[in-house]
Amino acid sequence: MRGVVAPGVDKIVENIGRLPPDLFAETCQQILNPLQGRAQGVDGAEISDRFQKAGVILDLEDAEDIIKLLSFNFRLAAKNNLTAEQLVTKLDQSSSGWPKCALQTVHKMWSEQGAVIRTHQGPQVMMSVGQLVDVKWKLGMAVSSDNCRSLNSPYVSLLLKVADTSGQITHKSFEMTVPQFQNFFRQFKEIATVLETV
Repeated sequence: MRGVVAPGVDKIVENIGRLPPDLFAETCQQILNPLQGRAQGVDGAEISDRFQKAGVILDLEDAEDIIKLLSFNFRLAAKNNLTAEQLVTKLDQSSSGWPKCALQTVHKMWSEQGAVIRTHQGPQVMMSVGQLVDVKWKLGMAVSSDNCRSLNSPYVSLLLKVADTSGQITHKSFEMTVPQFQNFFRQFKEIATVLETV
């Protein structure tokens, strides 16, 4: 008898079945790395690009769904201290479409890395706050804008990479006027000063 199947799981598993075994193993490893403290997060856009380069046509949302499903199950396995056999059984119960080679990959990887993840997840669970991974900015001139009063006004464009509590990296971008950016910078400096005293 099958367990409760969440809506959409079959579609995600079908997409996993489209991945070549080596690409699926690489994706699993990228998801396992942050769970072991080896990386700050999983970049869905980067994984989606790798799928495209390998000839697997999946959009960013499909790639992120695969990341969320695997990450959720790896975290659940760590929390519940599941063996590789128990994890594979749970996955198989969630959908009848799991490819045998994908389940074998999960089994192998969890057998090799599950203990490290279980050890690392204890302290990690207490810190359920997102993490700023990267900040990129550039200075430009506004040709037209809702915020700038006149044309040819300078603005600062920011791109933030943030790892959420599940380890998935999201990209946030926004623009500010130069005075807004200066205020933003001052606030960040104050935060850094306070964090150094903690």
